[in-house]
Amino acid sequence: MWPFSSYPSNVPIIVAKREERDRALEAKDPATATVDLESERLSAVYLRATASEIVDRIAAGEWTASQVLEAYIERAALAQAKTNCLTEVFFDKGRARAKELDEEFTRSRKVRGPLHGVPISIKDQFEIEGLDATIGFTQWAQKPCTSNADLINHLLDAGAVLFVKTNVPQTMLAFECSNPLWGRTLNPFHPSYTCGGSSGGEAALLAMDGSALGIGSDIGGSLRIPAAYCGIYSLKPGSARVAYGGARGAAQGFEGVKSVAGPMGRSVRDVELGARVLFGKESRLGDVAPVPFREVEVPRKLKFGYYTSDGYIKASPACKRAVIETVEALRKQGHECVEISVPNTDTACNLFVSLSSSDGYQTLLSHLGPDKKASTPPEGSLFLVTLGPRLPSFLRWLAGWALETIGGDPIFAETLRSSRKRTVAEYYAVCKKRNEFVQQWYADIWSEERGLDGIIGPVQAVPQLPHGGCDNFASLAIGTILYNILDLPVGCLPVTRVSSTKDVITTEWESEPGHGTKFTEKAIYYGTKKVYDPELSNGMPVNVQIVGRKWEDEKVVGMMKLVDEALGEGRGFGPGSYDKYQEERLKS
Repeated sequence: MWPFSSYPSNVPIIVAKREERDRALEAKDPATATVDLESERLSAVYLRATASEIVDRIAAGEWTASQVLEAYIERAALAQAKTNCLTEVFFDKGRARAKELDEEFTRSRKVRGPLHGVPISIKDQFEIEGLDATIGFTQWAQKPCTSNADLINHLLDAGAVLFVKTNVPQTMLAFECSNPLWGRTLNPFHPSYTCGGSSGGEAALLAMDGSALGIGSDIGGSLRIPAAYCGIYSLKPGSARVAYGGARGAAQGFEGVKSVAGPMGRSVRDVELGARVLFGKESRLGDVAPVPFREVEVPRKLKFGYYTSDGYIKASPACKRAVIETVEALRKQGHECVEISVPNTDTACNLFVSLSSSDGYQTLLSHLGPDKKASTPPEGSLFLVTLGPRLPSFLRWLAGWALETIGGDPIFAETLRSSRKRTVAEYYAVCKKRNEFVQQWYADIWSEERGLDGIIGPVQAVPQLPHGGCDNFASLAIGTILYNILDLPVGCLPVTRVSSTKDVITTEWESEPGHGTKFTEKAIYYGTKKVYDPELSNGMPVNVQIVGRKWEDEKVVGMMKLVDEALGEGRGFGPGSYDKYQEERLKS
């Protein structure tokens, strides 16, 4: 027994797993590797290369997979020390794989595939033979997987070099990144802020150039929120594009909202490369359309709809500015941009909560085991999310009444009322409402009269949250949840950085109308624990979302390229940008 621990029976497992990771990290020393780094300068060259450039250099005989891997191993270890972003560390397997690829190339002078020699990191949930896939549950530790997830095999077939897995929030139903087993992952740009979630470890690692390409997943924003918090790129595909077999989850069997896997990277080109490799590949679940990545000619002149606030929570000055700067850049290139209102985001939020809470979160929380604290989840980010079903119906009704009549927040009140256990018949009824919502939304927004090619909007109402912010402000995820309910492909890319002068709250901003979530908005911007502070978050990334029509994932990638080019390279994102940013901050 561990009498002084909050988690008595899980402490030995936690200690053992972290020690295992630390021992694996010690193998980062190039002196123990198959090759030595030629120089610190050359190592930086590898880290500044896109995934495609790495393959091209290896194919030209200029670099080897082993040389490239050593640079990323060294950098991943640094990222771990700074942010605690890694879970499973398997440098030895990565080195063996890189050596195998180098020997093969020496013999054939041909690369294995489009990812030959590219160091790739993987979100913890995806099964890799011989490694754990715990998603933060200690009772899932020390139980190595017996096979690879489908997409792992697809990456390996393309020549990828896998070497680390990355941290997630426990259960993955939160957009912070903390769990009892591995601890909390920090934002690489400011330790007081979360890196986002649930693919948070991936985003932190990629932002620090600790991986050339990453794989995450998304059921409510888990590819886009961490990408936004850390200033990288990601693509949330629509369902049926990427194989999901072999992906662990806390609520296996739940299909009210489809979770999807997708690429995360340091450039649009990297995200595109990941999509090219993964789209349309075989799945053990038979749930992938046999449609590989298609070459799409994006029209030279596009029509975008844009919004600066999602209609649920009033957007901060920083997030509003990111959208406006994107629109202005596109207009300069001759594209048409028209302001739109996003309809019924509160309905989307209530649908998500109603669907995900239908079993009272019993399945989700059943895996806590020794991590459980009394009758509540160990992670604060899960407390409010799972509170509704744990309240007696009368107390839930009373809390909703108080929020609506006293707090003046009918939207938040209805969200709380939606969070409850349901009968099968009630669950079916919610699914029907979801389908009707999707149909109406498509008719309103994607109508021929509007003629929109895509939509541009903020990722959330605020650029980032400090640690613990998700405990009280989980509803901020509605900005991304909307497109999970709609099952639309969405790209996420960095636009600018928070400015302590440009992004302060002004009387002009205050005079703009808010939304129905008055209680939440007030707490976000003016509360004793307000989470929007442009002075503290000065220099943090601000991203936008690029939304496309169903089955137009490739066009979304094309629109991401177009937007990225319109915004220009001078804004300071992409491979190698992290060190440059840190150098500039030191100078200032």
